[in-house]
Amino acid sequence: MHLNPYGEYAVLLAASLADDWPETREGIEARTRDFGMTMVFAASADDHAATRAVLDEWLRVVDADTPAERARLLNAQMAARGAYPQLIDHDGEGWHLHYRDDTARLPLVLGAVFSVGTALHLAGRGMGRLGRCASSPCRKVVVDVTRNGRQRYCSVRCANRDAVRRHRARRG
Repeated sequence: MHLNPYGEYAVLLAASLADDWPETREGIEARTRDFGMTMVFAASADDHAATRAVLDEWLRVVDADTPAERARLLNAQMAARGAYPQLIDHDGEGWHLHYRDDTARLPLVLGAVFSVGTALHLAGRGMGRLGRCASSPCRKVVVDVTRNGRQRYCSVRCANRDAVRRHRARRG
């Protein structure tokens, strides 16, 4: 048996969707595959809009001002989705933990995966390991997975742009 806590990949998946929202439900499901999810989701007419609502709720965690507010929001999200651990064996992955009901509805599964994964990521790495890019006007999500915990930019491009801006400001 192995433990699959959804931590890092779930937060990176949520950030990827937030930064580049797919135009279709199929695009959302394809993105879940890109991040290693193997389950098949039963389709529903409101999946695209309902998943966007789940993502917007998750973005409130990203934008929370304090660790206590982040924890409050995540606790509410996990409670709303019945995100309790269950032993599961599917798709040849071996026994592992899922933090969601057996339902295959895309927005419900992603809501549980995002909330539990984010909680595990922040509890394991630090409550400040999630935010927005420090390079204005960029608003992309930054999931800090660095060893030193000091990632502030979504990309090297934004880091370089901000460094040039600071350099020019010093030169006056």
